[in-house]
Amino acid sequence: MASKSSLSIRFLCLLLLALANGSNAGKIAIYWGQNGNEGTLAEACATGNYDYVIIAFLPTFGNGQTPMINLAGHCDPYSNGCTGLSSDIKSCQAKGIKVLLSLGGGAGSYSIASTQDASQVATYLWNNFLGGQSSSRPLGPAVLDGIDFDIEGGSNQHWGDLAKFLKGYGKQVYITAAPQCPFPDAWIGNALTTGLFDFVWVQFYNNPPCQYNSGAISNLEDAWKQWITSIPANKIFLGLPASPLAAGSGFIPPADVTSKVLPAIKGSSKYGGVMLWSRYYDVQSGYSSSIKKYV
Repeated sequence: MASKSSLSIRFLCLLLLALANGSNAGKIAIYWGQNGNEGTLAEACATGNYDYVIIAFLPTFGNGQTPMINLAGHCDPYSNGCTGLSSDIKSCQAKGIKVLLSLGGGAGSYSIASTQDASQVATYLWNNFLGGQSSSRPLGPAVLDGIDFDIEGGSNQHWGDLAKFLKGYGKQVYITAAPQCPFPDAWIGNALTTGLFDFVWVQFYNNPPCQYNSGAISNLEDAWKQWITSIPANKIFLGLPASPLAAGSGFIPPADVTSKVLPAIKGSSKYGGVMLWSRYYDVQSGYSSSIKKYV
């Protein structure tokens, strides 16, 4: 039978191990908003699977355009029909979940024409989605936690300016980005060097040169190392499709993620967790539930 002192030392070791694991415990971020059949925002947050929920998208803004959100079948922004989301946003935040608005997306009309344009877009975002005041807040009075840059077109100019103006409103505004895994990203590569981004969820899909391929992890691992060593962000996340239907390529079966991919990347202090596209596909596949305890 073990002595009391050896038991207490063992307990202390286990406790320290748990704390060490906890301090680098990954989180899950999910995109919500592009499929009316994915359930409500409040339902997504009620699963307990996500730490960050990114509302997608604001695909029209900049260069003199009137900004307009597009939340697919969830609500009609043209008739102020999305303001009811405010209570859902607040219920998510009450659970400690950060809720952000994503700019851009794969199909949109957006670009920043100048530093002055970046300033105007930042002011619009602050007044209409963040802590400012506006009579026409598209998602109602709820104050979002930050802005995500999912820039996949338009121009590669002035995104760093936009990030700088947004951060100027205070540290509490999270700035995140979803670049493609080939480094550097063609659209926001320059902006990501500013050190203004809190989290960068890199899309390791639809990009065969740097994605996982049935057992072959070296391409993904090489790209991951480049991201964590070259980008001055607080945390880097592994961006994955939540089902084979969620992307053209790059789906990784949950068993491979938990047994091969995560063990290869979790050692870095820059490791933040996993980003999934998207809530709709996660509902279908149960992906987040199957990886959550390993992330």
